[in-house]
Formats: sequence, structure tokens, C-alpha cells
Amino acid sequence: MQKILVSRCLLGHRVRYDGGAHGPFGLLERWQAEGRVVALCPEVAGGLPTPRPPAEIPGGQGGLVLDGERPVLCADGAEVSAAFVAGAEQALALVRRHGIRLAVLKARSPSCGNLENYDGSFTGTRVAGEGVTAAALRRAGVRVFNEEQLTEAACALAVLDEVAGEGASLD
Repeated sequence: MQKILVSRCLLGHRVRYDGGAHGPFGLLERWQAEGRVVALCPEVAGGLPTPRPPAEIPGGQGGLVLDGERPVLCADGAEVSAAFVAGAEQALALVRRHGIRLAVLKARSPSCGNLENYDGSFTGTRVAGEGVTAAALRRAGVRVFNEEQLTEAACALAVLDEVAGEGASLD
């Protein structure tokens, strides 16, 4: 059975920077009941507390954080890059351990965003980019979706299941 890495906040776990959560989403709950979900909050796994100050990447490019070219900064100026990289490493360890090829992560998060991110100005300005964990997963060949792309994630999972001969439904 194909496993899926899922952001804990999307499962209703109160691990967001502000102590909140998103979800739960019905499809993710179903996948969890099927035993497919491997849950992770990279920021908490990297050692950050909940709640914590909001953090952004100047320019919104998590790959540059992985390459040591940009920091992850909190609104108060504290640098938290090491915790974000450590969380990405935890995600990669789970990918290897469980043979994960798909992830559903929180949109616009400095860890998990897969299509856009905030620009580092703490003004709500969005830019095309990805979070630190999303970049690490993409580099490792994992397809990363967000909660606004659950239909696409379900289709990708169905293809993987079909190839493996497991036959998943999209219901």
C-alpha cells in the first residue's frame, strides 16, 4: 500500500506556528483510516515549539535555504534555518523508511508550501516558490501537493496504486 506524507496541521493537529490547525479533510481522514498516512510537522520535528513566531524565507525559495544561500527568519529577526533544515531531513528519513512517493503539505508554509510562499517581508506578499521541506522532497523525487490539490493527489495515488496492482478509488 502506497504511503503518503501529510502535514500534521492538515489532519487537525494543533501544530501551526499560531497553535492552530487546518482540516481535517475528509480524504485525508480516509487515507489515515486506510493506514496510508505518515504524519509530520517539519517545524516541530526540527525542534520548534508550538506556538512559535511566524517565519518566512526572504524571496520565498526553500531550495536556497537547503543550499545555505538564504535564511529562514522569524518576524522578530531570529534565524531558524537549522530547525527548518532538520525538519526537512526528518521528512526525507520518513520518505526513505516508508517508500513514500507523494506528499500533501500545507500551502504557503515556509516548510511545506509547494507552489507559492511568502516573500520574507511579513506583509502577506506571496511569490512563486516552495518551502524548505517541499524543496527537499521534490529534489528526492517525491510529488508534493497541497490541501488545495487533493483531487490531483488522489489521481496520482490512484496511478501509483494501479501500477502496484492495488487499485485505489477516488471516492
